[in-house]
Parts: sequence; C-alpha cells; structure tokens
Amino acid sequence: MIEAREVTKRFDGTDVIEDISVKFEQGITNLIIGQSGSGKTVLMKCLVGLHEVDDGAVYFEDTNFTQMRRHQRKSLRKQMGMLFQGGALFDSLNVEQNVRFPLDLYWNSSYKEKLERVNFCLEKVDLAGVNDKMPGELSGGMVKRVAIARAIALNPKFLFCDEPTSGLDPKTAKRIDKLIYDLTSEFNMTTIMNSHDMNSVLEIGYNIAFIYRGKLWWTGTKEEILESDNEELNDFIYTNEMIKRFKNK
Repeated sequence: MIEAREVTKRFDGTDVIEDISVKFEQGITNLIIGQSGSGKTVLMKCLVGLHEVDDGAVYFEDTNFTQMRRHQRKSLRKQMGMLFQGGALFDSLNVEQNVRFPLDLYWNSSYKEKLERVNFCLEKVDLAGVNDKMPGELSGGMVKRVAIARAIALNPKFLFCDEPTSGLDPKTAKRIDKLIYDLTSEFNMTTIMNSHDMNSVLEIGYNIAFIYRGKLWWTGTKEEILESDNEELNDFIYTNEMIKRFKNK
C-alpha cells in the first residue's frame, strides 16, 4: 500500500498539487486520471521521489518515504518498477539487455541467473525468444511489453505506469491493460497508473483518483464512476463519445 498524506508540490511559488490525501491499495490496479495539466503526473513523480514534496508526506506501507535519506531510498527503490510513457527502451541495447538493465544495477548475481530472470519476465509478457531483437524491430505493443518485462525484472512490490496505453490501437491497448492487471494480481503488487484512456478506466480501474486543478476531486471504482454526480468528473469522462454510448446502453 502507498499513501499520500496532505501532499503539496509547488513550482515558482504556485501550488501544482495541493493537500492531496489518497491511498493506493495492494493487489489491485489504482488509476490516477485527470486532464492534461491537472497535476496527476506531478503526483506520481512525488510518489516515486522524482519530485520532493513541499508539504505532507508519502508512505510506502509504514515507511515515511519523504523523510528517508538518499541511501535509504535506494534500498526502497529496488522494490519499485517503472513503466515509462512510450516504453523508454534503450535503442542501442537489444531486448535481453534492456530487461537485464535493472538486474545489472542491483543484482550481485551471475549472468546465468540474470538470464533466467530475463527469460522468465519475457515469458510473462508473451515475448519468449525475442532476446536478440533491437527496439527498432519491435511494434509499439511489443515495445510496451518489453518495458513491462523490464519493470517487473526486480520482482517489485510497487509498480508505476505512466500512460502505458498511449499511442496504441484499442486492441493492443486492451492487451496491455489486461497484462498489467494480471501481473498486479499474480504478484500482489501495488500498481499505480496514470491514464487518459477511459477504456483503461472501465477495464481495470478498481481504485480511481480523479485530480482536478491540482486537487483530489473524486475517488471511487470503475462501477461508481459512471454513476457519479461530480460535475467536473462527468465533464472529463463524457467528452469521450464511446463512454456516452456505453452509458446509454
């Protein structure tokens, strides 16, 4: 479980996120949604320590991450996996080397042991045998799956996904959503995912936080989101024609 407690982050004296308190539960997919510029990416960066909070605190289970020193955070970061928007694979490394990268950083193990872990992770994302392919040879969906394999290489307790379905066709996006959901359930991870994609929200949004103008505006489940009377939330979700048709079925 990860918890933000009254978290505020400001830039140049302006609050970008303000007094946000929200819990992200273990074993389910937690989604942060909101318009561009709402502050959801800033919130995620505060959760992983890429931004230092100005007020409040971030807790990983019972540990106050905000108060930890740099060397203490390094130990906790070994328990985090990160899936970046676009995949962010290293173009000069093949698939195997990309997935092995965090293992080379943190594992004091033999190449054989690392390779076994790489192959295990590639099998989990249905990409067994593509070790020698370069990122430029992969489709967009394959890039995302390799990035997921890399994100779970260290067997993390906490998985962060930044717009994982961005730029994908609906069929491939649905496959990525299901993969993230299945891995979260199988390994009992605390998964937090930023998303604009209402298909993702309706498919795997078991715990949803809606950020509006830097504030936590609504929380609920994928079932509750369609019945919400929150005006700003409805303005956000019903701009999507697919959702309008789904609602009126």
